[in-house]
Amino acid sequence: MAAAGARPVELGFAESAPAWRLRSEQFPSKVGGRPAWLGAAGLPGPRALACELCGRPLSFLLQVYAPLPGRPDAFHRCIFLFCCREQPCCAGLRVFRNQLPRKNDFYSYEPPSENPPPETGESVCLQLKSGAHLCRVCGCLGPKTCSRCHKAYYCSKEHQTLDWRLGHKQACAQPDHLDHIIPDHNFLFPEFEIVIETEDEIMPEVVEKEDYSEIIESMGEALEEELDSMAKHESREDKIFQKFKTQIALEPEQILRYGRGIAPIWISGENIPQEKDIPDCPCGAKRILEFQFSDTVC
Repeated sequence: MAAAGARPVELGFAESAPAWRLRSEQFPSKVGGRPAWLGAAGLPGPRALACELCGRPLSFLLQVYAPLPGRPDAFHRCIFLFCCREQPCCAGLRVFRNQLPRKNDFYSYEPPSENPPPETGESVCLQLKSGAHLCRVCGCLGPKTCSRCHKAYYCSKEHQTLDWRLGHKQACAQPDHLDHIIPDHNFLFPEFEIVIETEDEIMPEVVEKEDYSEIIESMGEALEEELDSMAKHESREDKIFQKFKTQIALEPEQILRYGRGIAPIWISGENIPQEKDIPDCPCGAKRILEFQFSDTVC
């Protein structure tokens, strides 16, 4: 991994939010629900969103709004993370990027309003501003249509079958109300907004001193010589895990750590990749870490 200097880290916290704040025109960072795509260009198709192990459609997990300063082509930029949640697989992970310049055909040049729009209904938007249709189950590109009503779109046969079984069989006769009668398919993760805050800085030596004091208190009457001996024999694995716990304990509710070029916080010493293990970008540049998320997000 490319060398990373000390950079501010932005922490993400999951919070409930009204539906309108999680739509594409608000440029949200969020967990669960359907992806809030920016535009149709470069969107992954059904084949790209199929698990490489079990072949089933991946589920949308989270997206991070992460524009690049100084890059006109990435004034609006989102990173999307998908995962496989099919038992017993649950192994596939895939990341995609969707971006637009500030001046584009779909969104205002000015920042979005902080006030709710006049119409704030809970109907699901299943068509992008570009005109592309989305799957009723997962919200990804839907090239397939229902052969009866020709109004319902799907990414795959699996999702068409699921929707048919859970209500589209009856709703098919009411195509004008399809967006208002979408059932809970139990395929999506619960939806929350990711609220961003900058991580407070803390001096490493202060952390070490506090940890040492806690150990002394927990050991009660143990001699300091014994503690010193324990510290000397502390394994590399213990140190890595202790560093992880100490850092996370500062903000235990965090689900996301974001910052281009930041250093990851490893939870274990196993399978830590070396720079040679990480393939270069197709442009030839070294890849850098952009964000890290907690498994508590699931």
